[in-house]
Amino acid sequence: MSYQGNWVRRGEWLEMTPGKVLTSQSDREEATMKWLLEQVGMPEKLLRKLQHSDGIQWRGDRLRLALFPPREAGFEPMWSDIEILYEDDFCLVVNKPAGMAVHPDDRGSEITLNHAVAAYYEASGVEAAVRHIHRLDKDTTGPVLYAKNEYAQLKLDEAMRQKEIVRIYAALVQGRVSPDLKVIDLPIGKDRHHGQRRRVSLTGQAAITHILEAEVYRESSLLYLSLETGRTHQIRVHLSHMGHAILGDSLYGGYSVSFGRQALHGAKLSFSHPFTGEVIQVVAPWPEDLLQLKEEQASKLFRK
Repeated sequence: MSYQGNWVRRGEWLEMTPGKVLTSQSDREEATMKWLLEQVGMPEKLLRKLQHSDGIQWRGDRLRLALFPPREAGFEPMWSDIEILYEDDFCLVVNKPAGMAVHPDDRGSEITLNHAVAAYYEASGVEAAVRHIHRLDKDTTGPVLYAKNEYAQLKLDEAMRQKEIVRIYAALVQGRVSPDLKVIDLPIGKDRHHGQRRRVSLTGQAAITHILEAEVYRESSLLYLSLETGRTHQIRVHLSHMGHAILGDSLYGGYSVSFGRQALHGAKLSFSHPFTGEVIQVVAPWPEDLLQLKEEQASKLFRK
């Protein structure tokens, strides 16, 4: 469910003109609540909240929803150059660089992507809380999706739970991957001998990784993968267990590469817009160091 008609933002209000489907109703308030819930797909939690705070109003034939109230970022603005891949009033997609965590840890001493997004909001005059919908490992590059209001957060969080947000990863791995390897369905749990590591474990949580496409070189392979589940280090653990550790991933047995991190990149992100339902597809450009590594590995295919 989503809204297919025209709408416009005016400050903290979203305005739309539903037409006679609502304006002709004898009990317009009740009809409006039902329409927002059943036809637009507004989360019931937010609908009740707006109802009790006078956040649903009629102005003539225009229905107004207070979907964009000003909010504090929740993170100290700390400037860092970030690449914006997509943005509208509901969503933001940022291309996370290598070496930057999405969320601060307990020490909180480093600039994270959330700090950088807070600074970007401040510079852009956006009064919104910084709400990331998913994460990437610190040294993994690629798109990270943010919700810019509560409506988007509730809808996108639910889409994540329903596995409706598609993330495609590119990984350069050790060895020649067999064309028969299409799915890795192995549970993952904590490694009791190493606090930072995960491992394949019969008592772990279900984890499924799909290999969508492969380019096989002489000593390595380029894989495009998607996740059916989202366990910590899932791609790294699964590929290492299958004997194809990601290049540069020293934590899971990958031999070192010149830039000193795992050769893993979020290549593509696809999701339905939380309000309109439009399918948004975002492609994240590869970082230069990873492109160079790919060229080096691919060139070995032609050497005698």
